[in-house]
Amino acid sequence: MIDKLMADKLMPDKRPRLGEKTDYPDHYDPGLLVSIPRAEGRALLSIPVAMYGEDIWTGYELSWLTLKGKPCVAIAEFRVSCDSLFIVESKSFKLYLNSLNQCRFDSWEAVQNLLQQDLSAGFGAAVSVALYSAESWGALGFSRLPGELLDELDIHCEIYTADNSLIVLESSEMVTESLCSHLLKTNCPVTGQPDWASVSIQYRGSKLDREGLLRYLVSFRQHQDFHENCVETIFADILNQGRPESLLVYARYTRRGGLDINPYRSTSRHKPEYCRLSRQ
Repeated sequence: MIDKLMADKLMPDKRPRLGEKTDYPDHYDPGLLVSIPRAEGRALLSIPVAMYGEDIWTGYELSWLTLKGKPCVAIAEFRVSCDSLFIVESKSFKLYLNSLNQCRFDSWEAVQNLLQQDLSAGFGAAVSVALYSAESWGALGFSRLPGELLDELDIHCEIYTADNSLIVLESSEMVTESLCSHLLKTNCPVTGQPDWASVSIQYRGSKLDREGLLRYLVSFRQHQDFHENCVETIFADILNQGRPESLLVYARYTRRGGLDINPYRSTSRHKPEYCRLSRQ
């Protein structure tokens, strides 16, 4: 969990106020990136198996100048392994990207190389960077999370702080299932702002109780943590409560500040099929 000193460092006031000014840099500054050790978010988790996965970031507000001073805009996709030493706090990521707005580059490749260099240093691991034009990104279109949607279940909810006791088995029947929900909401530990997400849970093991699983996802509604840590908490809780043979948890968060973060965690190296949802 992020402590008070770290929160004050990231944003001294922590809670934004109407009319409060944010200073956006007008010159390139990789020092804006704030790195947070992943070990801090995992200190309280019990993950009984090897964990694999990535954090997939999408930057929708990337811009720079050509050598002639003409603006370019792009959408960027950043991928970093969950084994990286650090996560990067999202507001600092946004400010860093905005520090490129008045920088001149001779090619898209030069921008890509600089982003790769700076972000790899910030995350403490190699970061892959792909740049898309607005036209080519739009052509990719929207898709859906795989699996059966749980959101139509008529459940009664009264717990809004993460509670893994809600994860129970329906039976000992061995199943292979893909389940999904759009009802995940968590909160930023720095600003307190809401973070909205859709989540896919794919597992093989004893059958999970669907109503209990949906109540569990709803119980994150007042939970404060970073996107990456929330997904790891869900992953660890299902492993420990349900004991599946295999598990993949994949969350697609809506964008905030021109960035969305889409972590997945898995018991295998298999990567989930790429998707971009209608809320993104």
